[in-house]
Amino acid sequence: MAPIGEPERPGGLPGDPDEITAELARIAAEVEERDDGSRGGTARRVRALARRLGNGLARGGHRLGTGPRNGLRMLTERLLDAAPRIPVRNLATLRAQHPGARTPDELADLLVAGSVRASTAVGASAGTVAMMPVPLVMPVELASELLASAAIELKLIAELYAVYGQVPEGSARQRSYAYLAVWSEGRGMDLTRPGALLALNRSAALRRQVSRRLTRSGLRKLPTLAPLLAGAVIGARVNRKDTLRLATTVREDLRGRRPADPGYWDAAGA
Repeated sequence: MAPIGEPERPGGLPGDPDEITAELARIAAEVEERDDGSRGGTARRVRALARRLGNGLARGGHRLGTGPRNGLRMLTERLLDAAPRIPVRNLATLRAQHPGARTPDELADLLVAGSVRASTAVGASAGTVAMMPVPLVMPVELASELLASAAIELKLIAELYAVYGQVPEGSARQRSYAYLAVWSEGRGMDLTRPGALLALNRSAALRRQVSRRLTRSGLRKLPTLAPLLAGAVIGARVNRKDTLRLATTVREDLRGRRPADPGYWDAAGA
């Protein structure tokens, strides 16, 4: 397992980028623990991420609820920061960890199941904040859920590309932004075309795509702020549905294209 790449260090935005990125990387890494059904510390991680975001917004004089443009810009930049640091396993590691998976589809099934469990746990953890009588905390908790869910799904996308033999050429950082574009588009784009990665670098276009996806996701997750435990139930259900739908679409697109190396699967298991 290795990070997709190395982070860039933007400045001028509230929230410590290294601390927030580290929390997102830890949340994504826990997907591996959930591959074998273990519970992990998802709730604790989500609360820690919310604290990091809340402290940064307070220092910067912003609140997600009262400054939507500033809040959305911060979330977009933090996700761009985190993308190159999301821990991703290569195919050889995945096959070694799941020796019972005999085909790409069987391995993909296991990865999707683990990611869906992790995403569901994130939704449930974030939803419980509605029990707290602190309204200003709620938008921050919602923001933490958005980032945590995105980190889990980014890891899944990158590993699905490995499972189906379609890891693109280019630097690790370029690949991380390409997978972020896949996430924001919600489909398994062909990243093997010449020049594809160059068009998907950390550009203004990618920022707009990611911002739009975060906005759509945020609107879908608003019901997680329902009172009492209803928010946790709704959050778990919404996250499970969204991650499963994304995984299904990406897998269908990847299956429809042949890998550049027909022997990639056997080579990784040798």
